[in-house]
Amino acid sequence: MAVYGLFALAATSRSAVQLSTEFAKAPLAYLLSAFAAVVYIVATVSLARGDVTSRRLATVAIGIELVGVLVVGAASLLLPGSFPRATVWTSFGSGYGFVPLVLPFIGLWWLRHTR
Repeated sequence: MAVYGLFALAATSRSAVQLSTEFAKAPLAYLLSAFAAVVYIVATVSLARGDVTSRRLATVAIGIELVGVLVVGAASLLLPGSFPRATVWTSFGSGYGFVPLVLPFIGLWWLRHTR
């Protein structure tokens, strides 16, 4: 949960700065950063609550996170011109030590292990 909280804070801060100061330079990348921030916030809150409904929501959020990092990661490598600025998920999270790529697998494992 702590790592999700850290990523929620980092992605939210990064996207807020990007959207408010440089949106015109890379709107797709910055909107994806904001989307990633929302996904991390939902996952963090849902994991922290831990009730049945929250665990279902966490599973959905982490699933979206996994799809997002795989799709954005692949697209950023195949279509680099579409991503002139990095997002949390660009190049499978290479700017964050590939934690965004590994984190959803750990999150889904944790949800399954602790049910």
